[in-house]
Amino acid sequence: MNRLPRIEQYGLIGDTQTSAHVCDDGSIDWLCLPRFDSPAVFAGLLGTQKHGSWQISPAPSAGRRGSEKVAARQYRGDSLVLESVWRTPTGSVRVLDFMPPRDGAPQVIRIAEGLSGEVDMVSAMRPRPGYGSVGPWIHEVGGRMVAEAGADAVWLDTCVPQMEKDGVVVSAFAISAGQSVAFVLSWCPSHAPAPDVPDPEAALAETLAFWQDWTQECAYDGPYREAVVRSSVTLKAMTYGPSGGIVAAPTTSLPEEIGGDRNWDYRFTWLRDAATTLAALLGTGYRQEAQAWRRWLLRAVAGDPENLQIMYGITGERDLRERELPWLPGYEGSAPVRVGNGAANQLQLDVYGEVIDTLYLAHQSVVAHCADTAALHQRLIEHLVQRWREPDEGIWEIRGARRHFVHSKVMAWVAVDRTIRLAEDGALDMDVAPLVELRAAIHREVCDKGFDPVRNTFTQSYGSQELDAATLLIPRTGFLPPDDPRVIGTVDAVRRELSTEDGLVYRYPTCGEDVGVDGLTGDEGAFFLCNFWLVDGLALTGRPDEARALFERLLALRNDLGLLAEEYDPVQQRQLGNFPQAFSHMGLIQSALLLQQMATQSSPRHGALAVPAPRSTSRSTRQSTADLTPQHA
Repeated sequence: MNRLPRIEQYGLIGDTQTSAHVCDDGSIDWLCLPRFDSPAVFAGLLGTQKHGSWQISPAPSAGRRGSEKVAARQYRGDSLVLESVWRTPTGSVRVLDFMPPRDGAPQVIRIAEGLSGEVDMVSAMRPRPGYGSVGPWIHEVGGRMVAEAGADAVWLDTCVPQMEKDGVVVSAFAISAGQSVAFVLSWCPSHAPAPDVPDPEAALAETLAFWQDWTQECAYDGPYREAVVRSSVTLKAMTYGPSGGIVAAPTTSLPEEIGGDRNWDYRFTWLRDAATTLAALLGTGYRQEAQAWRRWLLRAVAGDPENLQIMYGITGERDLRERELPWLPGYEGSAPVRVGNGAANQLQLDVYGEVIDTLYLAHQSVVAHCADTAALHQRLIEHLVQRWREPDEGIWEIRGARRHFVHSKVMAWVAVDRTIRLAEDGALDMDVAPLVELRAAIHREVCDKGFDPVRNTFTQSYGSQELDAATLLIPRTGFLPPDDPRVIGTVDAVRRELSTEDGLVYRYPTCGEDVGVDGLTGDEGAFFLCNFWLVDGLALTGRPDEARALFERLLALRNDLGLLAEEYDPVQQRQLGNFPQAFSHMGLIQSALLLQQMATQSSPRHGALAVPAPRSTSRSTRQSTADLTPQHA
């Protein structure tokens, strides 16, 4: 079994249409061209470097990977330009890696800069299109190297000599202080004319200016600004600029358990993930992304909201059939490697709540509610009215039998509640009387069937004994006020019963070799998003010091570049799952915003950060009356 670097050893570069993963030894081991969901040209992340990679680093002293380790790396300012510095016995060198935001051909630009002395360098590019399955035709055209396979071609331009050897384009060169050598990899269809050769230094300046202009719009100015800005940049990097769709992660099949088979393709736009990501960006002042996503939503759902999918392709594709790639052994032997996602056609009722809540938040953030959005909203709520009593696969996309998940019902309540608010604000032309009755009915049912009075906690599903960290969202959504004993009991129960040995929490119980409630065998790590939900739960239930301590501990688990995967293994102390993960960075932003809100309250009290109270006097639905924007995670 090939042992790859740990997931957290990778950095991300991207152009808001696709991205690349750069290891701290100078190797790009993951790159899909020309889009996030295209087949990978470099797929070494899910196998070995022979499945596609591109390394630029000091010449290896022993002929093996990683013999020269990077001494330091960072992003330049608040950009997505990655700087890696090596120090060798003969000198030091810096490599800049970036992808210019573009209208045309995607490009990866790598600039080696001599800092001191003289360093022998090597560039070894091994393109393997088709997720590492195809050996391309590599040849020279007019002094440029091109690798062609089927419909794809990648061109490599540099000022130093290049040669092809055994399917690898190699350049060996020496670089002295003050010198620079640039490499430009460009993709285009194989039948098209060769792409233009860019000016690397001009492209660098334009890329830095793009990110500087974008990050200046961030409205958050609290104590965790560095982390919030880095997470915002990461979320922006996972947005497909031409359509406004947002991928859940730019990778597939990075395992939730090393050696296990919980390996899924996340390079699609989940309505839930995208909606909550937009909520985080709206909370930090970004409105243009919300407008673009809303247009994407209208196109993706089209005139068929009755057949709403929980995820779509980044430009609205519906056919996301799942298949396996048997020639890839998987990250550290974690097979199978999957592309596509079979969960696309599941019923997940909570999605209605996340989408409608984001539309409500956009309205609160002065993003005008257009007539087309209002029509879609009305059809979505009409469909939910017909289906909310059904069991579903829930937020965690179980592959076992459907159940009446408490979180799904709570989010159905959210969908109805936000619809009522929009109608009362004049943004929707709807009769709210039946919706008010429905909101109360959903609330009663959840409190009657989804609550365990003996343990004083909401459970994962009606009548179950299992807990679910998703119930931590109950106070954040406004379903119950934070000072309700049932909310406090749920926070305490999740913390007690779903906790790892070092105090982080899992999503829900798994069963090892046995099949669990999710229909799968195997285990997984602590889920980063759920731990940010616990931060929120602790803060809202009057424990801000504990909340802040947990939040800062989670920040410390980011890699050296501020990036988070989906999960964390507290035993091996490493990140797990697809990387970077939108959910994790969205949770970080939301928790930072909440902690800042609490810190600025003149006299904080329980329930001070819940959503505005509905127009109801029922005890079971009474909430705090603080007039604050809802920011559920």
